[in-house]
Amino acid sequence: MGHSAGGFGSDGAGPEKARRRLPRQQREKLIVDEAIKFFAEVGFEGQTRALAQRLGVTQPLLYRYFPDKDALIERVYREVFLGGWDNDWRDALTDRSVPLVDRVEQFYLSYTKANFSYERVRLFMFAGLKDESIASRYMAHVRENLFLPLCREIRAAAGVERDADISPYEIELAAGLHGAIAYVGLRRWVFRTQTPDDMDLVIRQLVRSSMAGIPDAFRDIAAR
Repeated sequence: MGHSAGGFGSDGAGPEKARRRLPRQQREKLIVDEAIKFFAEVGFEGQTRALAQRLGVTQPLLYRYFPDKDALIERVYREVFLGGWDNDWRDALTDRSVPLVDRVEQFYLSYTKANFSYERVRLFMFAGLKDESIASRYMAHVRENLFLPLCREIRAAAGVERDADISPYEIELAAGLHGAIAYVGLRRWVFRTQTPDDMDLVIRQLVRSSMAGIPDAFRDIAAR
């Protein structure tokens, strides 16, 4: 992908004039938006000097907004990883007035619409490969806000509600479903393999096929 012509501006007047014209908040957003694209292409090892060149600004000016690369990556993390998470999803997932399979299906339809893009999927991958702190923080967030609530809901659906802590085996079953969904995004945006046009149908099929067997597996775990 090519860099943004004209840096912060779009009228060809040059980056210096554009910098004077744009409010600080807007300039900062432009940096973050371009950083998301940049790191999605080259990974978190990409240099801020190259990012500044794409923006048409100097590296010192970039550091006026973000004191170092770690601060910029932290902002990207908040925008991409946490920004792609709707806090209302947990409430919907735990609403037992709706059949569990329908709740899980709706969650993943919403989740994939929010997170299945070139930039987001590739940043998830690079975080797992190159930035352990981001990957571990995000997976802790997913564990707390998806895996644990989902496991409790599966227990209820399987008729094995109990006071015992959610076991690692139960977590792995929930993570396995999540991984199957995530792999669809990896195949499209990382491996560049052909995927079906109707992604909603794929998500529904993956959820329903997985959820058909998970309650039995939870009952087996509870019986041990």
